[in-house]
Amino acid sequence: MPPFLVGLLGCTLVLSAQALYSSNDDVVELTPSNFNKEVLQSDGLWLVEFYAPWCGHCKNLVPEWKKAASALKGVVKVGAVDADQHRSLGGQYGVKGFPTIKIFGANKNSPDEYQGGRTSQAIVDGALNALKSLVKDRLSGKAGGSSYKQSGGGGGGGSSGGKDVVELTDDNFDKLVLGSDDVWMVEFFAPWCGHCKNLEPEWAAAASSVKDQTKGKVKLGAVDATVHQGLASRYGIRGFPTIKIFRKGEQPEDYQGGRSRDDIINTAMDLFSDNIPPPELVEILNEDSVKKTCEDSQLCVIAVLPHILDTGAAGRNAYLDVMLKMADKYKKKMWGWLWAEAGAQMDLEAALGIGGFGYPAMAAINTRKMKFALLRGSFSETGIHDFLRELSVGRGSTATLGGGNMPKISSVEPWDGKDGQLPVEEDYDLSDVDLDEDFDKDEL
Repeated sequence: MPPFLVGLLGCTLVLSAQALYSSNDDVVELTPSNFNKEVLQSDGLWLVEFYAPWCGHCKNLVPEWKKAASALKGVVKVGAVDADQHRSLGGQYGVKGFPTIKIFGANKNSPDEYQGGRTSQAIVDGALNALKSLVKDRLSGKAGGSSYKQSGGGGGGGSSGGKDVVELTDDNFDKLVLGSDDVWMVEFFAPWCGHCKNLEPEWAAAASSVKDQTKGKVKLGAVDATVHQGLASRYGIRGFPTIKIFRKGEQPEDYQGGRSRDDIINTAMDLFSDNIPPPELVEILNEDSVKKTCEDSQLCVIAVLPHILDTGAAGRNAYLDVMLKMADKYKKKMWGWLWAEAGAQMDLEAALGIGGFGYPAMAAINTRKMKFALLRGSFSETGIHDFLRELSVGRGSTATLGGGNMPKISSVEPWDGKDGQLPVEEDYDLSDVDLDEDFDKDEL
């Protein structure tokens, strides 16, 4: 067995050995693989503790949490997540300290924070109060149904509880979807449909991620087809859930992908990249041009091209064409793309260590972390693709930008698109200059 695999398995065994709860307890051990089925798809109430095995307060809570789980057995489910090992789950619910206890009630996508005491009696009392509230809401008809209705017609903000899923109706559908320049993925559902309930947390999580990654250019919506039967009839909805894709001016198409959040996000990102032009190549003319291009981008790709006298317009345009093709290839990353002429931004070149390898040169800068990486391969489609691919998956050699700040950017005139011209030498008129009579003309 390879050494790295042995080390990895050894780490896993250590983590498992540190778990605070076992299968013999009434506390249900929750992981990313069973959380959706056990908690999110459950009709009952759940108390879930997010803990870290090394946390002293978590260790102190263990006997009280076990005692509460036994007392609530058959009434309220009690679970625990090792959030140190399963950080994705902790991050999904905003866990920032240990132990954190969440109450998953009627709306499983938006759990409540448990604020009570840490004794078994206090935990049981808190659970029963939450259960009483849940039953009361069900009795009045407030609980159940889809949490998408929290989003309203505008899509709202936030990252849980379906708040980024836009509730679509007979009244707002044409304006929001058909009248939009954005791409829409629309789910037609029925509240009583089991498959719809299974899809709901995936759809809600995907909506938040897609909103952030596409800056709102791809939207996820939901239609209660049992209420808005006109819409369901218009688009021939015969089963639930049905997902359709809407692009402006085109006939809607059926979504054929998987139903996990990753499947939905991947399709949305493909739709996004198909629907946007490649980013603009911006010449570095002043500080504003750098700031506007880089401030909202994870990476800023900067090329320093040879002087116009060395390449002429044709040579420069060939380099810019290579950059355009790469910008188009990576356009869904939404990176910034900049270029400067060699010698025009000397402080920037010095900070990036450009110059020693000749021109053209390229660097990618993370302006949030003030880290950069240099292209070591060829300034070609293949070379740049290999360089950016390594960076996009977290590999590649990086360094800190000098001083931890962006260097000074000089103000320069934009390139006029023409060949460069050598400076014109001044002609001197020597007709009025007296030459020494003793000057030997043969020496000229």
